[in-house]
Amino acid sequence: MYAIVKTGGKQYRVQEGESLLVERLRADDGATVALEPLLFVDGSDVVDGDDLAKVSVEARVLGHERGPKLRVVKFKPKRGYKRHAGHRQELTRIQITSLGRGSGGGRAAAGSAASSSTAQEASDGA
Repeated sequence: MYAIVKTGGKQYRVQEGESLLVERLRADDGATVALEPLLFVDGSDVVDGDDLAKVSVEARVLGHERGPKLRVVKFKPKRGYKRHAGHRQELTRIQITSLGRGSGGGRAAAGSAASSSTAQEASDGA
């Protein structure tokens, strides 16, 4: 069982228990984040499209790191042009904690639950 998820403008193939480095996420260490699934494969079952609302992929933030230092050098001979720059990418290490189909507990179900509770509060106040 695996899923293809999207985060930070990139796509990753993930399995439960797997640890990976992704672009920096705005979450504290130990927090749980929900990742956006693009495809879910369970044996011969392939879930995509509108059925992904029932799929949930959750990960725990293990820590924030920085990637290796990249040196950028620009040089043009015989012109006296030299430029030096460096870059270190901000990364987050996550571990996939749960991966699977819920009973409608995906993104769409959470949105409809919030709208139904708001509608009920509005009718109680009227």
